[in-house]
Amino acid sequence: MQPSPSFIVVFITTGAPAEAEKIATTLLKRRQAACVSILPGVSSHFWWQDKLEKADEQLLVVKTRENLLPDLIKTVKKLHHDEVPEIIALPVAGGNPDYLAWLDSETA
Repeated sequence: MQPSPSFIVVFITTGAPAEAEKIATTLLKRRQAACVSILPGVSSHFWWQDKLEKADEQLLVVKTRENLLPDLIKTVKKLHHDEVPEIIALPVAGGNPDYLAWLDSETA
């Protein structure tokens, strides 16, 4: 029996809605993600170059496989306007088996 794939959720913030759409579409077309949810109107507060900053952003919530993360990061870095884009991955501890099977099949 083959081991089951490890799934992750990746958070990516972007500035403009068009940038979020471009990244989401590219990840999906390349099968680096099964689903990308775009949450508009995120207010981010952060340190950047020793200054406290604030930005209105879009949050992408990407559902994918762990083994696709290195290529996903490369793709996002090519498309993203930020020098250091936020790309962080969290493991999926469990979920609807039917959804996880679908996620697996769409990223194969």
